[in-house]
Parts: sequence; structure tokens; C-alpha cells
Amino acid sequence: MLSIQSVLNYIVWSPNPAVFSGFDRLRWYSLLFALGFIISQQIMIYFYKKEGQDPRLVDRLTIYMVLSTIIGARLGHVLFYEPEKYLSNPIDILKVWEGGLASHGAAIAILIALYLYARKIPTQSYLWVVDRIVIVTAMVGAMIRIGNLMNSEIGGKPTESDSGFVFARDAEEILETLRIPVVDVNAYKPEERKGELKGSGIVPVNFDIKIEKGAYEEADLKRTLETDVKYVLTRFRSSQKYLAENPDTPLNFQVQDKGDHYMATIYTFGVARHPTQIYEAASYFIIFLILFAAWYRYQSRIPDGLFLGFFLITVFGMRFIWEFLKENQVEFEEGLQFNMGQTLSIPLVVGGLVLVVLALKKGLKPENTQGTGS
Repeated sequence: MLSIQSVLNYIVWSPNPAVFSGFDRLRWYSLLFALGFIISQQIMIYFYKKEGQDPRLVDRLTIYMVLSTIIGARLGHVLFYEPEKYLSNPIDILKVWEGGLASHGAAIAILIALYLYARKIPTQSYLWVVDRIVIVTAMVGAMIRIGNLMNSEIGGKPTESDSGFVFARDAEEILETLRIPVVDVNAYKPEERKGELKGSGIVPVNFDIKIEKGAYEEADLKRTLETDVKYVLTRFRSSQKYLAENPDTPLNFQVQDKGDHYMATIYTFGVARHPTQIYEAASYFIIFLILFAAWYRYQSRIPDGLFLGFFLITVFGMRFIWEFLKENQVEFEEGLQFNMGQTLSIPLVVGGLVLVVLALKKGLKPENTQGTGS
């Protein structure tokens, strides 16, 4: 079996979640989320034209999709993962920008919204619409997972080998808030420390901290680094999760005088984790390609419900599998045989199996049948 170590080794992952440095309002996650819907709209227009439907209806469909995705994903997280927190502070439910979206909630809301949409369109059945929507939904899901990767969120469990991703962005951001005048912080994989790899999943990571000289003497700076940086690397929850600095040993670092600034290099260790965002994104994109290829081949001959069933089986089946490699999102999942994501995936996969069986019994529609469903 091909191991992840043979194809990846480890990567210190710390991209800026903002698309443009200094302009934090535009983030990769938001951009990919929006692009997903824009591209999906164009693909749906292509579907509608090819199957003799009015492409102007896609504008209305897009509104239903955008609203149901955001509202459903948010309410899904609130109800499935943190009901006590949000129901005690309902106004926080509106703070979508703080994170907290659940794909299962989005899936349920989309199915309801498309039912409401199809009721108003006499030329289209509910299943006809859904069978086309799931094609682009798989693509959007892949793009959203890449957005999660750019945010360094929803990461995986430790690989327990010297391969995987070390998520260092949180530590960088905390180090930038030190009481000393920090100009920049950069985490990276130090090639010269390869000899420290032991195959345990605890891998070398360096942090370069650029510091303004100001009134700091080098001796004073070293004392501050010994206490403050050590605290950041060992006491913060994110550092304890993603890094492996020994709290019982002195901080290993050096300071260089660069003339107009100091450069402090911190020698520490990180935890190599599964990049499950990539695993999921790749899975969903492959599902998108399979569905699109099948539609391109059969178009209006597709039996109603077949694509929806295939989507539910594959997307949530893969979600069930990848959850074994992902960190639990909330504390109550600890100790459970299946976490919330897996538990919610099971009925969707079962529903998908039922839909596929029923669709296959019907078989392909005749060549001259328009794709309006029954």
C-alpha cells in the first residue's frame, strides 16, 4: 500500500487566509465560496440550454441555492454541534463570519429549497432539478474545502509519521502580538534539521521573527523571548494542538543583529497531521467529474433520482470515511464511536441507496424524452 510519506513528506502550512496582504476582508474562503456559485451558475445555464429549458430560470435557482446553503449550513452547525451556546445567545447565530458551517445542514436546506423552487416551475420536476444541482454542488464542496485549507481549519489527526501538514498559522498570528515590536513572523520547514526526524510525526519547525530594534538591547530581547515565546508555544490551545514544544526545556533560539533590526530564529517542533481538507476536496472533485461525464453522455435520458442518489452515497460516504482521520470539532464528540459528521452521513447514504435502486429499476428514459422529469 502506498504510504503518505512516500508521496508527501511534511509541509509547514501557514498561508495568509487573506487574498491580499493588508486587506483582511477578502479571504480565500469567501472568494472560493463565491467563485463556486458563479461557476455553478454558468454550468447550470449550459445544462438548461442543452436540455431545452429556459436558462433565465437559473437566476432564480441561484438565489434559492445561495440562501439555502448559507442559512442551512449555519443552522446545521447551531443545531447539530453547539445548540446550547447559540440558543443562549441567539444573536451569535447571525455571526457567520466567525465560522461554524455544517455541510449536512446545507444539504438538507438545499433539498427543501429546491422543492419550493420546482413547485413554481411546471416544466421541471423536483428530481430533475436536484439531479443537475448535485453535479455542481460536488464542485462547490471541493472549492469550499480548499477554502478551509487556506484558513488552516478542519485539519486532520496526527499521521504519526514524518509526513503530513504542520498547521503553523495560528502560532504565527499569536507571535505577531508579542509585547516586543514584531515586524514579521515566518514559519518554515528547516532543511538543515533533517537529522532530527525520528519517524514519530514530531517534526522540526523554525519560526523567524523579525523585530524592530527600538530601545531593546539584545540581552533584554533574549530574556523576553525566553519567557514570552515559550509561553506562546506551550500554553495556547492551538500551539498545544499543532506544535510539540517541550514545556520543561529552555527555549532553543538564536538572535542575529541585522543592523536595522533583529532576527530571532526559534527552533521547535510541530505535529504532522493529515491534510483532510485536500482528501475531501479531491474526492468531491472526482465525484463532480463522474457526474458531469455521465450527464454529458446521457443528458435527458437520466432516470430521475439517480444522480441525487449517487451524490448522497459518494459524497457522504467519503465524508464518513474521512471523518476517521479528522479531529473532532466539538468536545462532546470525544469518546463517541462515530462523531456527529458520521452520524448525520449514515441516513443520507441510506437514502441515496434507495434512490439509486429505484432509479435503476426505471432504466434510462427514451431518446426523445425531454429532461423534465415525471
